[in-house]
Amino acid sequence: MAFSDMTGHLIRRLHQHAAHVFQVRTKEAGLDLTPVQFAAMDAVATTPGIDQASIAAQIAYDRATIGGVIDRLEQKGWIKRTISNRDRRAREVTLTPTGREILDRAIPVVSALQVDILPGLSEDETSHLRDLIERTTRLIDENKDT
Repeated sequence: MAFSDMTGHLIRRLHQHAAHVFQVRTKEAGLDLTPVQFAAMDAVATTPGIDQASIAAQIAYDRATIGGVIDRLEQKGWIKRTISNRDRRAREVTLTPTGREILDRAIPVVSALQVDILPGLSEDETSHLRDLIERTTRLIDENKDT
């Protein structure tokens, strides 16, 4: 099997394309936002007061690297960290009003660009591929500690 036909290579190429589409569409919308920042902000919006480790777990991101993502979002004024009342070692993360506004602007842009990530596929094909990816990632998550 040629390298260019290997699943990992094809997934990497698709990821590069998806990240590029995200970057172009968000920039066109006047948003300075990465896919990971968007995912982190969405996690915070879904669970206000969430801690950084839980954000990393929720978006399947490296715990060691999420701090830098959160730092950049805080520098932009989009999130706020406060010391947890339950655990003084933990920082609770919430969206600022500006962060909520940015996320509200980003959601329709990110939703609309999804179709451009898989150009040429029908809705059924896209749905089937997404189902397969979801099933695979769920199995990976279930078997992480084994």
